[in-house]
Order: sequence, then C-alpha cells, then structure tokens
Amino acid sequence: MKPDIHPSYKPVVYRDRAADFAFLTRSTATSDQTIDWTDGNTYPVIDVQISSASHPFWTGKQRLLDTEGRVEKFHAKYARRGPQQSR
Repeated sequence: MKPDIHPSYKPVVYRDRAADFAFLTRSTATSDQTIDWTDGNTYPVIDVQISSASHPFWTGKQRLLDTEGRVEKFHAKYARRGPQQSR
C-alpha cells in the first residue's frame, strides 16, 4: 500500500437530531464539531437529516398512496383522447 494516499479512517459519530439518535462508527468523513460519547472519549460528529431511526421504511410508518385514485385519473385523462393512430 502506498503511503500518504489514503484518507484517514477514524471513529465518527453520526447524529440524527430529528429522531434523537446517534451511533458511533468508523469513517473517512470529518467534521469540526465534536461530541462527548458515552465511553468518555470525544469524537467528531456529523449531523444527518435522516437515519434508520427516522426513515419511514425502517420505522414502519409508511404513507399509503391512493393508487386506485391515480389509476382512475389516468384512465379518465386518456379516455378523452380516443384511440391513438399508429405512425
């Protein structure tokens, strides 16, 4: 492995403020902000907008879409045009 060509791979805390959730992992990402972690050490912290704690897929709070209404709207829109002529 060539020296001095790879980024530094260090512990980093990713924090989702919306869900009040944070986890410690290793990453090449850096930040000027720091946080005191539960193990007593200080780590750089990166704030994210969404994580597994707040994403609808992982929380089970998915919105159901009205697909039947969309299909009816599609048929109503294109039924007015009549049959398409081939070119």
